[in-house]
Parts: sequence; structure tokens; C-alpha cells
Amino acid sequence: MELEKAKAIAEEVVNQLSPYCQKIEVAGSIRRQKATVKDIDIVLIPCDPPWDLLHEVKWLGQSKLDGAKLKRIIYHGVQVDLYFATPESWATLLLIRTGSKENNIRLASLARRKGWRLAASGDGLFNEKGQRIAGDSEESIYAALDLPWQRPEERG
Repeated sequence: MELEKAKAIAEEVVNQLSPYCQKIEVAGSIRRQKATVKDIDIVLIPCDPPWDLLHEVKWLGQSKLDGAKLKRIIYHGVQVDLYFATPESWATLLLIRTGSKENNIRLASLARRKGWRLAASGDGLFNEKGQRIAGDSEESIYAALDLPWQRPEERG
């Protein structure tokens, strides 16, 4: 679908869910400003307790996947993936879910070459001793990997 249509749908979902979230942001190809969008990715931190949010998600559309960290729904015929973060995993999960796939592979490969691990779960960037060394912001991950910061629309 075209970017503008995807942005409008994503905005509807964000507006519906934001009262039940500490933080919520559209990720994926919409955040990268790609002309064509396949599905909608949204990263969020639920309010505590998350019951009202979970109830609201059920009203949005047909559930295709109902996991603890990922809920996939069909909203007005469009697949929407909701990724559940914590304050600690927010930035890394937003980075990974924004992509692109090629950018994620590049970051993870650079980390591996240093003996580190970029956790796909969003937990952060870990050194060879298993200590978290970056992940409080997207910029911190780029800096730890000795890379210049890339805005989402520069990530392919």
C-alpha cells in the first residue's frame, strides 16, 4: 500500500492505543518513509497494569498472533504488528523493528565481529562478558559500534 495510506491507518491505531501506553511509536517501513508499505509495525510500552490495553487491542481487529511480546492483528484489512517493549528494551526494539533487514544484519554483524551480541529481543547490545553496553537510545548502539548515527529514512 502507499505510504500515506499506511500512515493514516497507523495513526488510527496509535490514537486508539495511546491512552493505554506509556510510550507508542510507529516503526518499520513507515518510519523509514518507504513509498510502499507491506504491513504496519508499532512499538509500545503498556501502562501498568496492561489489561485495558489488551482489551483495546482485541477490539481493533482479528487476531493472527497473540504472544506476550508480539500481537498481530488485521485492522481494516491491513496486518498490524504490535511489539511490546519495556523502558529498558524500548530503544533497541524500536531500532530493530524500524529496520531495514539489511541494516539490522549490518549492525548485528558488526557486533559479532567484536564478540558482542545485538539482542533481537530488544534487550540491548551486549559485550563478550554478557554486560549490556548500549541500548538506552538508538544513537548509543550506533556509537558503541563506531558508526555514525543514521536517521530512520537513511536505513534502507
